[in-house]
Parts: sequence; C-alpha cells; structure tokens
Amino acid sequence: MRKPIWRGKIQLTGSAAARRLATAVLEVLGGMITPTDAGTAAGISVQRYYALEARALQGLVDALEPKPRGRRQTPQGELAALRKDNKALLRQVGRLTALVRTAHRASGLADGKPIKRIPGRRPRRPSTRALKAVTALREETIQADDAATNPASQEA
Repeated sequence: MRKPIWRGKIQLTGSAAARRLATAVLEVLGGMITPTDAGTAAGISVQRYYALEARALQGLVDALEPKPRGRRQTPQGELAALRKDNKALLRQVGRLTALVRTAHRASGLADGKPIKRIPGRRPRRPSTRALKAVTALREETIQADDAATNPASQEA
C-alpha cells in the first residue's frame, strides 16, 4: 500500500513583499504573465525583476543541493570537545611535570626553580624531614647573622 500524498497547506515564511515577489517570479516562470507585467505589479524595473529572478533560481538550486551525511558539527559541540581536550591536556601536563620533578630530584639536578602550578590544583605542602630541616637551618642562619651584626642584642 502506498503512502498518501500530503495535501496540507504550504506554510512559507517571509515578509509580504518577499512573498509577493516570489509569486510574481513563479507566475512568470509558469507562463501566466510576462516579466514586464510582473515588474510593473511589483513596482520594480524589468532589469531589477530579472536580477531577482536569477537570485530566486540560484536560491532554489542551492536549497536542492544534497546535504552531507552524518552528524553536523555545531559550535556548541565543537566547544565541548575543545574543553574536554583541554582538561585532558592539563592532566597530562600535571603528570609530565611530576615526572620531570622526580627525575630532577633523583639525578640531583634540582635547579630550585618553582615549577608552574596547574590551575585548579592546590599546591602540595612539603612534609619531608629534609625540607623541615632546611627551614630550621635557614632560621638558625638568620639568627646567627643577626647576632653577628648586632652584638648588643646578644648580651641582653
């Protein structure tokens, strides 16, 4: 059994002037009126009518071009994919930074430069005994320097 043909009313959007011009172009192409009559009815010159007719026919041909298959790429989908890639790359940078830091410490080549922090992560608090000892030694050095430069504070 064949599907019935849709016999509903055609709903075209656009301004009244655009619909009036479309009607004139279709009537001329259908042979109902002449281009001169269509131009006069629309209030335009014959040359302008021919230019509009060419534009209308080009629009018709463009609308009938086959559409590409598959999903269409939308700006929102592209943005979501880029954000996902960005998060993955930030995680990878964090891992590689940790590997570089570990390799420097293991080889004894730690250069003392702070490694850039990854946004969104809290900095790790140093808790090793060696770092605590470094802090204590620095404090002792500062106190010893103060005592050497100002002997009056040592006697009091």
